Amino acid sequence: MVKPIRWGILGTGWIANEFAQGLSQLADAELVAVGSRTAESAQRFGEQYRVPHRHASYEALAQDTEVDVIYVATPNPLHKEHSLLCLESGKPVLCEKPFALNAGEAEDVIQVAREKKLFLMEAMWTRFFPLIGRVRALVKEGAIGEVQMLVADLCIHFGFDPSDRRYAPELGGGALLDLGVYPLSFASMIMGSPSKITAMAHLGETGVDEQAGIILGYDQGRVSTLYTSIRVDSPVEATLLGTQGQIRIHPWWIRPSKLTLSATGQETTTIEMPYVGNGYQFEAAEVMACLREGKLESDLMPLDETLSIVETLDAIRAQWGLRYPGE
Repeated sequence: MVKPIRWGILGTGWIANEFAQGLSQLADAELVAVGSRTAESAQRFGEQYRVPHRHASYEALAQDTEVDVIYVATPNPLHKEHSLLCLESGKPVLCEKPFALNAGEAEDVIQVAREKKLFLMEAMWTRFFPLIGRVRALVKEGAIGEVQMLVADLCIHFGFDPSDRRYAPELGGGALLDLGVYPLSFASMIMGSPSKITAMAHLGETGVDEQAGIILGYDQGRVSTLYTSIRVDSPVEATLLGTQGQIRIHPWWIRPSKLTLSATGQETTTIEMPYVGNGYQFEAAEVMACLREGKLESDLMPLDETLSIVETLDAIRAQWGLRYPGE
């Protein structure tokens, strides 16, 4: 029997609940601790998921000797603070996306993890789905020739509410960090870091970016076209256009189970890779595999790439003149 890896979750909000449900799909994972700002919230979460250690502070969770790794699930502006809290306590960290508010914060967290030789990874869950693994393999083997263009969207209509975190600048709200980071990370995975960035956004009455269109340019004329919004819905599809065909990842591409491959001179084929559970187990499984192998970062979501993505986010916001409180 493989010794289970013991997880702690820092935070008790929606994404923490999703991750806890995902962990339940893994026989070699144990959710042993949760940390919250209040004893009441920790107790409720602990009862729901049968978590034995229920801490009334994040500090207590970070210092729990029964915990092997911590998932940071707090709001965007707190990712740096809470990741550092865990790392300084000697705990490996899986940090929810976006990894940090800006590149300076990301660099600080990465530096500490490397100095302390502790595992650290951004929780970009889409990247770890089996179907995305198939997409990487198809691209690598040249199934559609050389990928020249990528198109991806993620728009979800959230009714306007100034008190909602998505419309709150002080919580790192807006479409870019909440949703746009997904197509940006996908483009990074396929195309690499951009050499040119052009972006246009509508900043709403609370000051956050409510919707945006982004064009990224790369060497050899390659292009990614991305769009994101919190005011409208979109198909949530992603398409790779190559010199010898196309790959279309069906909705919702951020939690994918089906793609269509159209290669020049061949019949169109559909690849389906269904899964059980909500899909959050795949990023957790990657973390556990890395920990068991003694790795300090994931080959699928390396820290240098995470930093590059945050730098791209910064460059996009600079074009809009958008800064978050405290920056």
